[in-house]
Amino acid sequence: MSDEKLYGELAIENNELESFDNRTLVRKYEVSFSCPEFTCVCPRSGFPDFATINIKYVPDKKCVELKSLKLYINGFRNKKVFHEDVTNTIIDDLIQLLDPWSIEVVGDFTVRGNIKTIVTAKHEK
Repeated sequence: MSDEKLYGELAIENNELESFDNRTLVRKYEVSFSCPEFTCVCPRSGFPDFATINIKYVPDKKCVELKSLKLYINGFRNKKVFHEDVTNTIIDDLIQLLDPWSIEVVGDFTVRGNIKTIVTAKHEK
């Protein structure tokens, strides 16, 4: 088996979140995404964590490009990160990219050790 990285691994590794111009500035509207296959790694145990990440935002001048968002979300797969940090990192990166009217990111993590964690981060300008 080759040590060469596969094209998907390279796409995730080299990804940058991208935006495009909002073409509907005459009204405010809401955009929602659900990412039901989110994974990361617990920084204490090394065990995988699974979650659904829900993103809801009201764009101002920019919208997030979906393929770049998909690759960005997949970029957490091997990262050692706490649930709270995942949610806040995602919202911070999207605020920096988009400067939306409002945004909410919810990390709905699968039960582990008899505890279910849901982290909600919100921002409005």
